[in-house]
Amino acid sequence: MKKTYAVLGAGMQGTAAAYDLAKFADPKVIRVGDVSFDQAKKSAWRVNDLVGDALCEPAQVNALDPTNLAKFLEGVDVILSCVPYWMHPKIAKVAIETKTSMVDLGGNTEITMQTLHMDEAAKAAGVTLVPDCGLAPGLVNNLGCYLIEHLDPIESVRLYCGVLPQNPKPPFNYKLTFNVEGLVTEYDFQAVIVRNHEIALVDTLAELEELHIDELGQMEAFTTSGGTSTAPYTFKDRVNSYEYKTIRYPGHCERMRIFKDFGFWREDEVEVGGKKIVPKDVFNRVFGESLAKFEDRDLCAVRAVGVGMKDGKPTRLQIDILDREDETTGFTSMERLTGFSQSIYAIEIAHGNFAPGCLRYETAMTGTKFVDEIQKRGIQLAFQEQALSEGPQPVGA
Repeated sequence: MKKTYAVLGAGMQGTAAAYDLAKFADPKVIRVGDVSFDQAKKSAWRVNDLVGDALCEPAQVNALDPTNLAKFLEGVDVILSCVPYWMHPKIAKVAIETKTSMVDLGGNTEITMQTLHMDEAAKAAGVTLVPDCGLAPGLVNNLGCYLIEHLDPIESVRLYCGVLPQNPKPPFNYKLTFNVEGLVTEYDFQAVIVRNHEIALVDTLAELEELHIDELGQMEAFTTSGGTSTAPYTFKDRVNSYEYKTIRYPGHCERMRIFKDFGFWREDEVEVGGKKIVPKDVFNRVFGESLAKFEDRDLCAVRAVGVGMKDGKPTRLQIDILDREDETTGFTSMERLTGFSQSIYAIEIAHGNFAPGCLRYETAMTGTKFVDEIQKRGIQLAFQEQALSEGPQPVGA
């Protein structure tokens, strides 16, 4: 039986997710909802034009109005939440009440935990909720799962990801490919990792390292929050270390630390010219709008490195993705790797392949299964296997 899907948030990632559903889910219908009906129409019609079928129906919906949202979810089998991360638990509550399964794009592990705490209610309703189904968190942790599945025992997992402009311009050499609120969250909170089989919290915009990528040259990588999601808690007894860093062009980290160190991301009010303002709100408005004006095609670099034993021998496995904006569909690499990844999980739920309840992303699907599915979308993965005779090699090499 064909399923009804709903995409909440008709922006960049939501539109890509709707497109993937239209291509791979064989849906009955896809409801595309947004607080702006014009945006919902734009998104739905774009997908319909691309696939040559009227599968998407636009709707105006206020995600923070439980009554309005519940009406939108009537008859929906799975909702894909593509709104700012802090809204996901509020939407999850309504989804459970309307017996609608749900996936979201996550971005903040503490917020994700709020959704996971609804497990008993989700089981009672007979629905499945899986948070953090985007790129990082999301796809990168699937690659981490793949490494864990193919190395036994496994010593370490190192994950790297960066969405970048193809033609960087100083001073930040960066293109904003999602909302600035999410970017600051990644840069401003602590990162959750595993070290020595223990959960550790490390500062963001720290532990800078060089990373060489053949097609891009010398890059930098540094700690950011949210990328590991709940995986460290799941895998801490199995791996000695599990860590994530963001990839950027050289110099970006140092420049962004200026804003962090000098209080531009403070959330308390300060008085300026007799008026109360929140520095973070001003930064998001001014910096976000300025970065959004920079137009360039994007690319996404992903690297996953695992060190452990394979067939009784010390082995280093590496997976690389270098994806560029698709000129045929117009979807950016960020949209493709985020929206497509989320859609894969939604389709699996619709097919009844996940148990009811609130599931941690990394336990819901195997990394091997996800790798198979993402490659069906035309995403190219490069695999390297290196025998280690003299102990572990540098993980970022």
